[in-house]
Amino acid sequence: MNNYYYNDYFEIGQQKIANFNLYQIGLPEDDAVYTLKKVLEELNFDQLTARYSNKGRKGYNPIMMYALIVYANMRGVRSVDKIVELCERDICFMWLAKGERPKRDAFYNFMNDKATTYIMENLHYQFVKILEKEGLIFLKSLFIDGTKFEANANRYTFVWRGSINYHLSNLLFSIEKIYERYNKLLTSNGYDDKYSLHEEEMFVIEGIDKVREIIRKNKERKLSKKKKISNNKVIKISNICPVKLLDLQTNLTKIAKEEDIIFVEGRGQKKTELQRIYEKVEEYGERLMKYKESFEIMGDNRNSYSKTDVEATFMRMKEDHMLNGQLKPAYNVQIAVENYFIIHTYVSSDRTDYNTLIPIIEKHHEMTGVKLEDITADSGYCSEKNLLYLKNNDIESYIKLQEHEKKKTRKYYQQIGKHYNMKRVEKTDANGDNQVYYICHANRELKLIRVETRREKGFSRTYKVYGCEDCSGCKHKSECLYNYDEDKDLEKNKVMKINENWEELKKHSEKNILSEKGIKNRQIRSIQTEGHFGDIKENDGIRRFNHRSKKKVYKEMMFYVMGRNLNKYHRFLQGTLKRFEPKNTEKVA
Repeated sequence: MNNYYYNDYFEIGQQKIANFNLYQIGLPEDDAVYTLKKVLEELNFDQLTARYSNKGRKGYNPIMMYALIVYANMRGVRSVDKIVELCERDICFMWLAKGERPKRDAFYNFMNDKATTYIMENLHYQFVKILEKEGLIFLKSLFIDGTKFEANANRYTFVWRGSINYHLSNLLFSIEKIYERYNKLLTSNGYDDKYSLHEEEMFVIEGIDKVREIIRKNKERKLSKKKKISNNKVIKISNICPVKLLDLQTNLTKIAKEEDIIFVEGRGQKKTELQRIYEKVEEYGERLMKYKESFEIMGDNRNSYSKTDVEATFMRMKEDHMLNGQLKPAYNVQIAVENYFIIHTYVSSDRTDYNTLIPIIEKHHEMTGVKLEDITADSGYCSEKNLLYLKNNDIESYIKLQEHEKKKTRKYYQQIGKHYNMKRVEKTDANGDNQVYYICHANRELKLIRVETRREKGFSRTYKVYGCEDCSGCKHKSECLYNYDEDKDLEKNKVMKINENWEELKKHSEKNILSEKGIKNRQIRSIQTEGHFGDIKENDGIRRFNHRSKKKVYKEMMFYVMGRNLNKYHRFLQGTLKRFEPKNTEKVA
């Protein structure tokens, strides 16, 4: 079966349409379509062709379909209808299609069903290995950057965690009243003894007290016209909560059946108390399940999603057509580049870049098997978790610090309340133990008070808390203490928390980025990686995805990346593009 598709598509000798070859028609010999054909002949399509049955009529050749979509992306065409039209009118597409004219349904069936994520990655990394074999890349250094692309979702279909928390709080108050009415119904009518039913207690949802406290504070802040506090506390509704409401309905149904109570509808019909309670329990149960489903969609790492693409998160975009800072449903797309070629692509629903670095590195080790030597990225990836991961895996970090630009200012070194502007003293006491303390601007000692450990999302941080025993009479208090209030903080002493492990990791990364290699790496990243996104958005006009769901968006991106890499490869073959050599500069911003 596999040989059939290969023999059917890759012919020996000239590729012909009817009785004409491309040279006779007049297509230039340096056209990128020849480079595409050359690469396709070196790829192994066994996994793709294995998804086709050898029974019945044979559809369009899957290798041909893949070639057409990739070549369309090489030409900047992403619309399926446009590809269908080009297969009928454009000589290159007609040559790749061997004169056949696949329609839009054939393309959508191929992209959505046949070309799985695993197959797309397999073909991509086969091409990456070809580039490595030809010496165009070495896979030992990666230059990473990310940007946001708008999702194919309606703009005003947002669901916010804070809004759900607010409505859930009110719903639980209503459910609590229903429990009271239910228990009163049982005891006042003797149903508890008659049917062996007992009074029910309201279920508890962990964390709702903190949500209500924030709601209370926000109401007070609204009166004083202050900014609201974020109410994005992660709440988890257990399965037992809706089950307990269902138990109430079951009990009410049993009572109604035994007491011959008929539920009525319509104008002029008077409902019994039992029916009213039953309908309220049903309504509240449906709302509770709706909120539970929304929390499950968002998980622990997101605070919003779109109803028309639940995997898209609302993010602040640079393109703001209403000029009001509105949020749009989008995906965070990451690329890892070497020598102009996109080696890895990663699509995330996370608004920030912190959690995208480690998945890219793990994918590199899994798909290429090559040991990474260094990573270059901007300050968006600078976190203790990421730098510690790089250190533990012997990967040099060339990640710019978040305070990199601030360190160039005079104000940074004038903040006397910061530990990095204090003198750090290490000495050995009489017992031979090493002691560390800081000396502030007023020559007072800040000694170690305690050690704190915080654990968040599976990652722990250790803080050493230093404090001054007596700050009374210090004239630098207003500059040293954060948000100093003379009336409230007159007796307050200076206390500061220092994550020494984090400080050491930052110091090492800063040393790297200020080295000669670090300066060159930052030049390469800013020109190549950021240059890709500038070209994609401005020249190719890609700012919004055509498909919905992270899986389909990722495949759409993989088709585009394959086409983009082939264009770069074609330019290398033609000699119009050469390996980038950074300038030897002593100082780079």
